[in-house]
Amino acid sequence: MKVLVTGAAGFIGSHVALYLLARGDDVIGLDNLNAYYDPALKQKRLERLHAFAGGTLNEDIYPEARSGRAVGRFDFVRADLADRATIAELFAREGIDRIVHLAAQAGVRYSLEDPFAYVDSNITGTLTLLEGCRHHGIEHLVYASTSSVYGLNTNIPFRVTEAADHPVAFYGATKRANELMAHSYSHLFGIPTTGLRFFTVYGPWGRPDMALFKFTKAILAGEPIEVFNYGHHKRDFTYIDDIVRGVVAALDRIPAADPDWDSDHPRSDTSSAPWRIYNIGNERPIELMHYIALLEAALGRKAEKRLLPLQPGDVPDTYADVDTLVADTGYRPSTPVEEGVRRFVRWYRAYYGV
Repeated sequence: MKVLVTGAAGFIGSHVALYLLARGDDVIGLDNLNAYYDPALKQKRLERLHAFAGGTLNEDIYPEARSGRAVGRFDFVRADLADRATIAELFAREGIDRIVHLAAQAGVRYSLEDPFAYVDSNITGTLTLLEGCRHHGIEHLVYASTSSVYGLNTNIPFRVTEAADHPVAFYGATKRANELMAHSYSHLFGIPTTGLRFFTVYGPWGRPDMALFKFTKAILAGEPIEVFNYGHHKRDFTYIDDIVRGVVAALDRIPAADPDWDSDHPRSDTSSAPWRIYNIGNERPIELMHYIALLEAALGRKAEKRLLPLQPGDVPDTYADVDTLVADTGYRPSTPVEEGVRRFVRWYRAYYGV
């Protein structure tokens, strides 16, 4: 296939692109390389993609994806999804089969500072892609949603069959809007769409604004770490390789209309349209203090903790029920958080030489 991966210079996007290349798909990577965090890290991720596609990367990338086909071709396009003319030209030129839409303005806390950035990227950017799908016969659009859509919901584990209509951060509101926008296009134009609600993704090549990255940097520098909610909240930390396999499994399963969908008693994860919503998480929530203890063990250093209350926009706990994704695709997370943290620390020390 030829797959458009938006956010290809990002954390999840670069890993998904590598997996697709490894199994022989051609990938068009799109990213605007904005400066929300260090653009040099984004450039390094792109260099890995080019090197892998060119046969010069000395790493065993997703060996289980190899099918005997040659590694796919990788082409990079620097563009903003909100640029309608450029994106329309890309669709007209490339003959795209499927899309993995991972580009977004991320971050719960930053959405309190610059909400318009979230509208431009998450709302307008997604609409531009949906229009491309509408006019160019795209087989399947898989897009990133988030556990943040559950917001005020405290009935855990979070299930996609339950409503998610009370987000507490504007970031989560824009992602919920994406789910509803996708449904309208699936209903009106028959476009198969799948939304994936990610739960706290971590691992090598991660985002510097995420807790594991920030904690590691601070501990190695001998600086205190800020521990919100006094370390009592839990997160369903999900290792990047597990996320990638779930994304690709979802991409390979094109949704159809649910023949059992009842408009008098509607489920919130399926529809009479070819539209699906799934959780994608580890199914094993970890208390933040335990997570920090695992990091301390991997680094061989103790953290100085500055205990603080829960921040605005954050939720106390997250916990994914992934039963529907397992049933439909066979996806099952397999990386224990202990191993995932060790792998991240090995990458961080090698990348930064510390």
